[in-house]
Amino acid sequence: MTYVLTENVRYTDLAGEFAPRMNGLQILQRVRRLRQCYVTEAILCDRLAELPQQLAHPTVRPWGAIAWGDVHPDQLIGIDRATFCATLLGTINTEAPIRGYTQSSRQYLAQLYPAMARYVGGQLDESGKLVEVGLWEREEKRHTPALAKLYTLLSGEKPDIVPHAARPYQPAADPHENLYRHGLHRVATEYGATCLYIWMMAHSTGALQAVLAELLIDEINHMTKFWGFGMWAYPDSSLVKIGHTLGQAMVRKLSDRTTQGSLLHTLRRMMHELAWQQWSPSHRLALLYTFDQVIKALWDWNRTLTPAHLDSLFGPPPATAKTP
Repeated sequence: MTYVLTENVRYTDLAGEFAPRMNGLQILQRVRRLRQCYVTEAILCDRLAELPQQLAHPTVRPWGAIAWGDVHPDQLIGIDRATFCATLLGTINTEAPIRGYTQSSRQYLAQLYPAMARYVGGQLDESGKLVEVGLWEREEKRHTPALAKLYTLLSGEKPDIVPHAARPYQPAADPHENLYRHGLHRVATEYGATCLYIWMMAHSTGALQAVLAELLIDEINHMTKFWGFGMWAYPDSSLVKIGHTLGQAMVRKLSDRTTQGSLLHTLRRMMHELAWQQWSPSHRLALLYTFDQVIKALWDWNRTLTPAHLDSLFGPPPATAKTP
């Protein structure tokens, strides 16, 4: 049953209590409450601790029941339908080429970490045919249909999907460092998706918000696993190393447009995809605030990822890993 929000009535949803008409500060409060609910140290620790079991026995996380018939444009809060739908369409175009993302990541991982390669991209037979879809892809591939359905329910039209072209695998002389560069990019994109879905949830309620919550939980799950596995595989990782690696990637991108994309390039592309030019200053501020809230929680959790803890999950790091 569809419901319409009524003014002067207070409601409660996944972001707490709210009134239909909200100002920018109240949206920021919703962002903070959502972060406190979905991105906590306990949740992040649990998602990472699950990875060894998922490497051995991949199992898709089931979604809860979704009341698609209850999704209604009046469930948008503090944002107009045109802007929200434009952002949805950009998200669809970014999520759509999941097969390209997974197969690229599988190739970066295959030589060094075959179990993780299987988790993200599945397995190929001797002829190179994909015979098993990776768990990451199996969970992520449900996002595009869900987002497309939301777009149709909110706009009354089918989305004109123009998938972003996933950048293919690019071999390098040092596969270990090559994977590190790719891994940083992969963690960053999962982090960006996490923040975007929190932002969307802060601007929605009801069944619409419930659908977005399922996508958010998936992104947090994958972001956590990639981050934690990366800290185990690269125990020498640090802010200095990250900055140096990203700087090198940016220089390479400027000199050769066919190389792995830099994060700055990805950020510019995403701003265009998500119709950033249509966002109001308060919408932009809310997303920047979301980035800040989530990264602080991640850095706090990262302090718990000691070598001893990571080794207890995955065993001693391979010989290719460099210790600080």
